[in-house]
Amino acid sequence: MADVLAARAGQQLSGAWKLMLLGDGSPTRHLQLLTGQPLEVDLIAMAPEPEHDQQVPPEVAELEKPLMRRQVWLSCGDLTLGWAESWWNRSAAESHLRDRRQPIWRSLTEGRTELFREVDGLGQVQAPWLEHRFGCPGPFWSRHYRFFRQGRELTVIREVFSPALERWLGPATASILNNSSTC
Repeated sequence: MADVLAARAGQQLSGAWKLMLLGDGSPTRHLQLLTGQPLEVDLIAMAPEPEHDQQVPPEVAELEKPLMRRQVWLSCGDLTLGWAESWWNRSAAESHLRDRRQPIWRSLTEGRTELFREVDGLGQVQAPWLEHRFGCPGPFWSRHYRFFRQGRELTVIREVFSPALERWLGPATASILNNSSTC
């Protein structure tokens, strides 16, 4: 997390991808702005989170239990551009996610209340189910972050992005600047 906060993470990323992955703006809003198409949220699941899942970001432990986990695909038009999951205290989820098919940023900003986003981690993910849905091989860039409201953790969100975003953002890393996208 210290590398992310000090802007040392993601040195291999191009400028546009750094902004997308490490910036504190809304990536779901960015997807809509980049493509010029409405963002569609395909709800996969929203269910209680098991207590001992080892695959969650460490910041999830800061949330008050019991926890819910929400998983979605993010699409613009016929392109799936991302996958996301978020962890919530159950009562916070019920309060803030009334329409579970709308993007979190829209749900949380409806009342024009202040939010603070802190990016905690950057990585790459390799998974056959992501390759199948994105229609291209991985690894895929991923990040996780927290939303805070009034100084308290509200939710932890992990997002994974499709390389199809290179159509708008250009190549993700300097090492592939001379190669075309694989999607």
